Order: sequence, then C-alpha cells, then structure tokens
Amino acid sequence: MNFTKTPSDLIVETVTNWPGVSAEPGRRGSLSLRFESKRELAHLHGNRSAHFTFPKELGDRLKREGRVTDHPLGEKYRGLAARRIESDEDIEEVIALIRLNYDREVERDQGKTASRW
Repeated sequence: MNFTKTPSDLIVETVTNWPGVSAEPGRRGSLSLRFESKRELAHLHGNRSAHFTFPKELGDRLKREGRVTDHPLGEKYRGLAARRIESDEDIEEVIALIRLNYDREVERDQGKTASRW
C-alpha cells in the first residue's frame, strides 16, 4: 500500500492546524480554506492549483515577484491570484501565501476585539 500524501493533503494538514482555520467544500468542486468559517484564505482545485484573494497592491507585488500568476478570470481582477502546484517548492509557497492571508485575518480579528473594549 502507498500512503503518500497528496499536495492538497499536505497543505490542508498544515493550515488546518492554525487556530481558527477549517477546510470546507467550496464552489465548483474546490476546497475552501477558511478563517473562523467566515473569510476564505484560499481555495484548492484538487492537487493542481490554489487560488487567492489579496489586497490589490499586495497581489500586484506577489505577481511581480513571480510568486503568483493571474487568476483564470483574468488580469482585470487585480486582487485575484493563482499558483500552480507542481512541486514540493510549490506546496511550501502555497502554504506561505495562505499564511499571508491568515496573518491579515488574525490581525483584523484582533483589531475588532480590541475596539469592543
């Protein structure tokens, strides 16, 4: 028997260990990685690709750096981005990109909590 984990398995296993992150069925057969079930951090299309939403300026910078490409919907949607998953390096980069969104969501959530007091 082969118990090798798929790229999606490795990504999901890593990010769902972060507080507040869950994996839920997404649209069009994707797997949505969500923070506190409210905000999507990214979604995976099987073991082939990951899609992200970033603030426009951050998305532009990540594209210039070659870390992501345009989302299949096209370059007119500046905040949307994609990353192919073809190697171990891609898996690590997808996790790092999801972490960027996770850290932004945690910071946003902490700001809301602090403003309540």
